[in-house]
Amino acid sequence: MKHFILTLSIFIVSLSSAFSQSVPKSANDISPLLIGEYVPEVTLRDVDSNPVDLKKLIKKKPTVLIFYRGGWCPYCNRQLSGLGEISDYLVSIGYQIVAISPDTPDHLSLTYDKHMMNYMLLSDSDMKASKKFGLAFELDDKMFKKFSNMGMDIVTTTGEKHNMLPVPAVFFVKTNGEISFEYINPNFKKRISSSLLVTAAETMGSE
Repeated sequence: MKHFILTLSIFIVSLSSAFSQSVPKSANDISPLLIGEYVPEVTLRDVDSNPVDLKKLIKKKPTVLIFYRGGWCPYCNRQLSGLGEISDYLVSIGYQIVAISPDTPDHLSLTYDKHMMNYMLLSDSDMKASKKFGLAFELDDKMFKKFSNMGMDIVTTTGEKHNMLPVPAVFFVKTNGEISFEYINPNFKKRISSSLLVTAAETMGSE
């Protein structure tokens, strides 16, 4: 009987763990971190493949944290270009800017060269950060094939065998890791404007 109870307990814990780690099948079904919650423990990679502890990075300065789908995405490229135009101002009022995508460090370098970045890009190719922030979702086979037919090879750009993407998002994070503002839209075509981003930055302050 004790053996049965122990086995049942292990099964329940394993089942609970499996569900907690599951990834939504649609961008509309994500459960992102909310304002007032805290940035999770996660290690990313910079363009030189060096490990970057996100929580330690955020402790340095208040952070504008961007999640985007990848350098292959035209809507993301437009957003990154717009961010570049206001980055000097955001830095001048006390923020650092960090943009995260599933792209490998090599592909991040291509994005740097393309946009002449003056802020940090980090690789989340294994999607651990996207999952911990509640932004990850799985592309169905139909959409995955559609992307491939359009020349958007997620496997190549991420270097991983998965079909996950993050929902694009913007977080303002305090140095203690608390999220003070966020913009998340399952419709990847809808991005926060640069003017609204500046207004939010000024309203939140850099404390």
